[in-house]
Formats: sequence, C-alpha cells, structure tokens
Amino acid sequence: MTKPAILMLEDGLVFHGTAFGKIGTTTGEICFNTGMTGYQEVFTDPSYYGQIVIMNTVHVGNYGVKDSDVESKGIKIKGLIGRNLEPRFSRIQAVGSLQEYLEKEGIVSIEDVDTRALVAHVRTKGAMNCIISSEILDVAELKKELAKVPKMDGLELASVVSTREVYHVGDPQAAIRVAVLDFGVKHNILECMAERGAYVRVHPAKTSLEELNKFDPHGYFLSNGPGDPAPMDYAVKTIKDILNKTDKPLFGICLGHQLLALANDIPTFKMHHGHRGLNHPVKNLQTGRCEITTQNHGFGVDPEAVRASDRVEVTHVNLNDESIEGIRVKGKQAFSVQYHPESTPGPHDSRYLFDDFLQMMRP
Repeated sequence: MTKPAILMLEDGLVFHGTAFGKIGTTTGEICFNTGMTGYQEVFTDPSYYGQIVIMNTVHVGNYGVKDSDVESKGIKIKGLIGRNLEPRFSRIQAVGSLQEYLEKEGIVSIEDVDTRALVAHVRTKGAMNCIISSEILDVAELKKELAKVPKMDGLELASVVSTREVYHVGDPQAAIRVAVLDFGVKHNILECMAERGAYVRVHPAKTSLEELNKFDPHGYFLSNGPGDPAPMDYAVKTIKDILNKTDKPLFGICLGHQLLALANDIPTFKMHHGHRGLNHPVKNLQTGRCEITTQNHGFGVDPEAVRASDRVEVTHVNLNDESIEGIRVKGKQAFSVQYHPESTPGPHDSRYLFDDFLQMMRP
C-alpha cells in the first residue's frame, strides 16, 4: 500500500508524491544529477553527503543493486527524489531491489514527482535546502523543520565522511607509494591508482605532512569530498607544507582541486547550482582536446583570481560555462582537476590523468 509524501523547498515550493525507501523525514541541500545510469555509485559517493539528490532519468532502480557498484561504505546522500523509483529490477547480477536497499540504509525518498519541472526550478532559482517527509504531512510544520537546517555554504563536512583509520589499497611490493588525504574518497579513485602500479595508503582528513611522510610516499593525492572547502584550514596547511617542504608530485580531484587553489591564495565560491552529471565537456588547454567528463561539485575556484595568479596556470576549462576545471602550480609537480577522471559512472576520457600522475613518480 502506497503512502503519501511531501517535498518542500526553502523558497516554499511544494511537491506531493509517493513515499519510497524509509518512512520518515530528511533534510539537506537539493541538487540534481543528469546521468542516465550509475545511480548506486551516485548514492554512495561521499561528495554527496548532506545533499538530497534529484535523479533526472525517468526510471531509477530498474537494474537493482549489487555490492560491487558502491563507492564507499554505505549510502551518503540524505534523500532521493525521482519520477519513477522502481521496487522491482531485471538484472541477473543484482542482489536486491532499490526499495530494500534504501530501507536498509535508512534513506527517506519520494517518487511521482515531476522531476523535469523541479530541475528547471532549481536551475533557475539555484541551490537551496529542502525537506522530504512521509510522516509529517502538514506544510506549516514542514516549514518549521526546514528552517532549522544549516546552509551548505560554510559547512565543513569532509572530516565527517573521512576514514577514521589508515588503510591500504594495492600491492605492498609495488614500486610506487601514494599517500592519500581522504576528504571523502571514492573507491574507484584508489583502484585507478592501484591498477596502474601504486601502493596506496589512505589517511584521515586531518593528517599532517609529518604523519604522511612516515609512509615514505613518492607522491601525494588530495581526494574529492563534500561541503565547503573554505573552512578547511587544516587541509590547506597540510597542502602548503607539501608544496613548500617537498618536491614530490601532488594530484587533487574535485574538493582536492579547490583546496589546492586555496593553498595558493585563490578563493573558492558557492556555485549557483553546481555541476553533477556524466556529460560535461572540458577542454584540455595543453593538448587542445575535449574530454567528456563526470562531475559532482557545488563549489568552484574563482576564475579571475586563477588567471591573475602568478603561482598557478589554468590547464582545463568547462566548455559549457568556462568555469575552471584544472590548474597546475608553476615550478612544482602539482596539479588538479575539478571533475572525476575515475568516471564511475561515466566515460573514461580523462583516466590519462592517473597515468600522468604515476609517470611523475616513476624513477
């Protein structure tokens, strides 16, 4: 038997739909993903922590879920919005349904929502908080609950999703060792380095350079992650130490890209509604080639400050809106990209960046 559910946005817009997943109430910043596939990878991406995701594709859940399609330990989104969230699936490899998965993980969701109209609204009005409830159906009460939710702007969330203990990925006998600062790293990022011949040690977000160097790494990696990079003074300090006290290669992705910019005195900003999808065109200014990229971010680096800097140079730009998609620190083996070259899900046009990083560390 179906139960009604309500979605309310911070600006007062209300959608009535049907409950899916856990019965309850959840809040977070609303955002949308334009990908046609890969919903389980999206749900388990730590970069989505604190957010409620609209899936643009009409049917979500139709191929079920399986253990190998996760990017972290458990679902990281705060809630899910869809047109048709499917309780049945038709993939022989699947181990369960989306309904079972969301219930087990405690994720409140809503379906039967006009997601085309909702996404058009968010694109016009910008990112904002929202609330989904299948237990509180009084609009006035929902408005009171929504007013209590903090803005994403200024929230430090990386240390919340970061590993608490050091762990390793890859062959311990590998010739190359990479020290990873985990701000919300995806499993497939680590695998992309391991399968190219690196032994990877993953450290908590607030690890110092001194502690990283106990691994005697050949290079350092700054991961993706959720929240606002501006409050992350601890990470900026460590990155400055890496740049000033070592000459070893440094590679950052997504939040790691923003933090590398901050470490070079380039500010970040909250985007109108962010980039989240599998088809963003990015131009590599060094080769002149276009890459179709996977993206998930709500913050960016200040384009005017980047271009005015005498310490970094722009390496990649977004061909949709000319936002900065990659930088390189002059005189250092340090570079970063805003997008996700591991591309799970998505096209693999950008995986050469892992090859470049590994090549920098080879004798």
